[in-house]
Amino acid sequence: MYRSRRYKIIAGVCGGIAEKWGWPPTMVRLLFILSCILPGPQFVIYLIMWAFVPKAPAAYDSAAAYRH
Repeated sequence: MYRSRRYKIIAGVCGGIAEKWGWPPTMVRLLFILSCILPGPQFVIYLIMWAFVPKAPAAYDSAAAYRH
């Protein structure tokens, strides 16, 4: 998994999850925002992923993530 370069708003974490699973990036972002209403470590997990998940290489074809 990579942080997305194409679907990046803050760090590309939600965009990277969307590319990995073939989901719309907007849906992943909305689910994350809604999950932050619930108690739990969602925001901390986001920060950890921002720190440790590498950014997609410049040559990475993000469209390839949608091909199955």
